[in-house]
Amino acid sequence: MPLRRSLRLPITLAVVMIVLLVVWTVGWVLLAVFGAWDNAPNAVLYWTMLPVGTTFIAMLLVGVVLYLVLSIKAINLSRRQSNFIDSVTHELKSPIASMKLYLQTLHRRQVSHREQVDFYRFMLEDVERLDHLINQVLDAGRLETGRIDGDVTDVPLADVLRECADAVCASYRVAADTVRLQIEPCTIRARRVDLEMVFRNLIDNAVKYAGTQPEVEVTLRAANGCTVTQISDNGRGIPQKLRRKIFGRFVRLGLELQREKLGTGLGLYIVRTVVKRLGGRVKVRDRADGPGTVFEVQLPGNKTEESDDP
Repeated sequence: MPLRRSLRLPITLAVVMIVLLVVWTVGWVLLAVFGAWDNAPNAVLYWTMLPVGTTFIAMLLVGVVLYLVLSIKAINLSRRQSNFIDSVTHELKSPIASMKLYLQTLHRRQVSHREQVDFYRFMLEDVERLDHLINQVLDAGRLETGRIDGDVTDVPLADVLRECADAVCASYRVAADTVRLQIEPCTIRARRVDLEMVFRNLIDNAVKYAGTQPEVEVTLRAANGCTVTQISDNGRGIPQKLRRKIFGRFVRLGLELQREKLGTGLGLYIVRTVVKRLGGRVKVRDRADGPGTVFEVQLPGNKTEESDDP
């Protein structure tokens, strides 16, 4: 469906331009045949058709410009899709090849108990990597079709952030204090799965693209009916001119086959799409106290009043 929608506008525009060109050409041929400018009776027809023809030319020029813009967008999308295919192919092939090697080793020769434990652990990591990739692609597909499971409820955002931080730390096998939390209790009216998609992707990116010793800080505060969540890392940062581009589908900076970090280019697209649907905004800026990036997510919500009960 998205492909059909993307093709409908340029095809319609091309047909309209062809019709305008045919009408304009026929009109001027008729004027030339009947010699509208040679005699006074036909002069009225000539001066009537002149502004009409000029308008048609202007519409054709506008159509050519729009068609050029749409063509450039289509070429860029094709490049991003090719980038995405390279990325997904690499991320699918690597863990499958790894698991195949471990299974062949276990099948063909005897290994010690310790080696068996290590092999099973490595294979489980590969399965988790495949599961994360498939879930991300499925999430992007559900966002395109608008089919999101789950009921809208009052979700405690602090709990979601803690769970996402724990899951990311476990996934990258880093210490739990790699992601420092400074959060206050807040409630957002939303689907829990939506919030998990947003903050799991942002915290995952923060740990993935942080420095050799990741330092990620997550803060949460609420004021005036709005919650503000900031996820900062100590990575290399994102250039100013690329900060809008990174939220597009299949967008990853640099050449796909020369990257050190794995990914599909869908994480930030999911973040922006979900945040927008929740009526919020996402911003990117530099870290104030050193190199790194800060992602700020603003969502409608309120601070949760803490209970006085013991």
